[in-house]
Amino acid sequence: MSFADTVKRELAAVETKAYHCREAELLGLTVQYRPEGFREDIVRKNCCRRAFLRGLFLASGTVNDPEKSYQMEIWLPEPSLAEAVKELVRSFDLNAKMIERRNGFVVYLKEGDDIADFLVLIGANLSVLDMENIRVVKDVRNRVNRRVNCETANLNKSVKAGMTQAQAIQRIEEHIGLINLPDSLREIAELRLAHPDSSLQELGEMTDPPVGRSGVNHRLRRLMQIAEEELL
Repeated sequence: MSFADTVKRELAAVETKAYHCREAELLGLTVQYRPEGFREDIVRKNCCRRAFLRGLFLASGTVNDPEKSYQMEIWLPEPSLAEAVKELVRSFDLNAKMIERRNGFVVYLKEGDDIADFLVLIGANLSVLDMENIRVVKDVRNRVNRRVNCETANLNKSVKAGMTQAQAIQRIEEHIGLINLPDSLREIAELRLAHPDSSLQELGEMTDPPVGRSGVNHRLRRLMQIAEEELL
């Protein structure tokens, strides 16, 4: 069963007690409309407006599976009716929009918060709980993925830089010899050749005495300059 079907099944079980609300819900189910607007005596009360929207959603609404995307739509046959429904949804501080489709017009919501609020508004409280659970899992998953992607990119960048530095140091060894470098440069050069995948911090911890990341970076940059001079 789709998420939209689950929502509609829950809404169909909502017990509308007041006569005026039942009439408003029936109006939504049949979408009776006059050019001058909805009957004010039907949608004047807040409870009736909610009941009307519930009936309307049952008749021609749909909502995407929140696991995939956020989109709630209500299909309507004519622009004046769609415009009236859009304004009715907006009266509840929801950012409803309208678009023309080939076979009619659609009033829709795209923000997860707005969709959740709309579902609560029309009485689909259990479905909203399911939606919120999915949103929490998606948010955690997205944050983890972003962090992993960032760390992977940084690692790839670090490994690439380490390999480039190791190649430059090999050129120095071939043309000059590491033995002819100052002690501080020779030490870091030998460490980089032995540990091309290590970070600057890790290299600094291997030196005697240990040096900070900036100190290691400075020495490696100096080695890169020497290597470039040898290529001239």
